[in-house]
Amino acid sequence: MSALPPLSILDLAPVVEGATTREALLNSLDLVKLADELGYTRYWVAEHHNMEGVASSATAVLIGQLAAASRRIRVGSGGIMLPNHAPLTIAEQFGTLAELFPGRIDLGLGRAPGTDRPTMRALRRSLESAGEDSFPNDVLELQNYLAPGKEEAPVRAVPGQGTEVPIWLLGSSLYSAQLAAYLGLPFAFASHFAPEMLMQALQIYRSTYKPSARHPRPHATVGLNIIVAPTDEEARFLFTSVQQRFLGMVRGRRGKLPPPVASMDALWSPTEAMQVERMLSESIVGSPQTVRAGLVETQERTQADEFIVACAVHDHALRRRSYELLAQR
Repeated sequence: MSALPPLSILDLAPVVEGATTREALLNSLDLVKLADELGYTRYWVAEHHNMEGVASSATAVLIGQLAAASRRIRVGSGGIMLPNHAPLTIAEQFGTLAELFPGRIDLGLGRAPGTDRPTMRALRRSLESAGEDSFPNDVLELQNYLAPGKEEAPVRAVPGQGTEVPIWLLGSSLYSAQLAAYLGLPFAFASHFAPEMLMQALQIYRSTYKPSARHPRPHATVGLNIIVAPTDEEARFLFTSVQQRFLGMVRGRRGKLPPPVASMDALWSPTEAMQVERMLSESIVGSPQTVRAGLVETQERTQADEFIVACAVHDHALRRRSYELLAQR
């Protein structure tokens, strides 16, 4: 059987219909303990704002709780949307986490704001800065704050300086692939929701990679939606929650994660179905045997160094079961 790369988890702390934000956060704390026991490599949470169905907006705060609730697994951001923050602030936050949980914290960075323009303004207080255009300089500034510093430096991150928290670049286009290659950083592609440029981004990242002291070789992580159930039929049923969420995105609505339905046919038009299916094309849904075959095919096609798995299931117990079955791959 083909060898598969390590598996990690991407958690948006989904708030499901019929439940509360508190329950979503407690579910994440429960899930990270399970992931730790099952041997997953890392557990990342994503920064999103002004979204009723996502509870991970205070990402660094949640990472601290997740790290405290677990023992071995690496915990981090997938990612921090750097244009929303001053690099010094992120250096201090993740430097604090690194001091409390040495050797277990990752800092994944995204270039998009992860929200709408009114919320961007509320986060930044102003849109006069360069925002996404300053991303490369912001990454370099952040790296400098986390590096071993000089006592005479006018601004130092305390905590932060010298912790050298591992930085990853995240992206759904070619831009971050090129920047990650140029800076010699690990790269994670968000193919779990924007798969169209996956193969081109991987090719550019690997072919233009400039080795760095810390990362002599490229490391490419591929994001996947995976739902595992005892049968293909049940897994496809559970997957309709994800399909409904993406249908809401197509329609410009972002609510809580809905319960699964017997059929999507009455919920979307043929055009909407095509749009959702395109966005979710990097999804593997089915029985353990079906998912194993899908992972092998994806590995042969992408040569990923790691898979990071999103699993949005309405019932938390069934979400746990999916990750348990996946770990038995």
